[in-house]
Amino acid sequence: MSSKPYLLNETEEQVGTIPSPIESLAGRDLCSIADFSTAEIAAVMQLAHDVKANPAAFRWALDAKQMVMFFEKASLRTRLTFETAINTLGGSAIFVDQTQSPLGERESLADMSRNLERWVSVIVLRTYAHETITEMASYAACPVINALSDLEHPCQALADFLTIEQRFGTAKGVRFTYVGDGNNVCHSLMLTAAQLGAHCVVGSPKNYAPKADIVAQARAIANTTGGSVELVTDPVAAVTGADVVYTDVCTSMGFEHEVTKRAPIFKPYQVNEQLMSHAASHAAFMHCLPAHRNAEVTDAVLDGPQSMVFDQAENRMHAQKALLLLLLGGAQGSGLRAQG
Repeated sequence: MSSKPYLLNETEEQVGTIPSPIESLAGRDLCSIADFSTAEIAAVMQLAHDVKANPAAFRWALDAKQMVMFFEKASLRTRLTFETAINTLGGSAIFVDQTQSPLGERESLADMSRNLERWVSVIVLRTYAHETITEMASYAACPVINALSDLEHPCQALADFLTIEQRFGTAKGVRFTYVGDGNNVCHSLMLTAAQLGAHCVVGSPKNYAPKADIVAQARAIANTTGGSVELVTDPVAAVTGADVVYTDVCTSMGFEHEVTKRAPIFKPYQVNEQLMSHAASHAAFMHCLPAHRNAEVTDAVLDGPQSMVFDQAENRMHAQKALLLLLLGGAQGSGLRAQG
């Protein structure tokens, strides 16, 4: 196992140095994509590419590190990819099912945080209220990671843009279109697109657009990276010329009571072969899963040649490996690019 630090590029001049984004992320929280600078997001992306290409180089990078996960919502990809990520980095995972008892109900978040920080290296939360995550992060001395809240899903967005970079070589300049509900996933995708210099278009029905403050935040970031953020209500206009077309369920967890109300509103936003025909001929289709087949997306698109949905699912593990390495300081002494 190499003792060299992780390198952000392959130049010999960098050997023996620790790039500032790597240093700055150690011990940090990820509550929102906006918590990280553009350079820090780029560092996560680049390390994720290296982790995926050279998993053996990182095998013991988080030896004996402990990760605890508290989930108020059901999960397949998020739970298993986090568990697999830390297990294959030499650490271990502890899962606590909170689906029947919201965090903070039995014991205050402050008291929980002050206990957990003495036992574990990192806390991963999947909650309804975003404030649960930010409050725990304010008390816990160890890193806290947002594994989904009602406001954001940052780990999903990191994996998605890792997938886009693998497909197109870079996210910068890519026309990225999100069609559907302006929900938590949409918020994190907008922010990540802005950080990486992509051109993000969101096509949502009236009254279902992403939150105005998140849009403003994403636009402010995009102004510094050469990206852009545009909101439209016409799904065809949104998709026209797109390099990537992304959708999510029309009714997120916690809004199940609105299924009947939402169905006719979102019907014109279904991603089907006709809608995809307006995108660029090389366009890719993305969905964070689980999908409601033939609701927000048809089988023909979800299972078709343009679909990258299972690449996204795989990349959850690689992106989260990179995130854990950076937040826990494991990138500084264990992983590096293959030499020779």
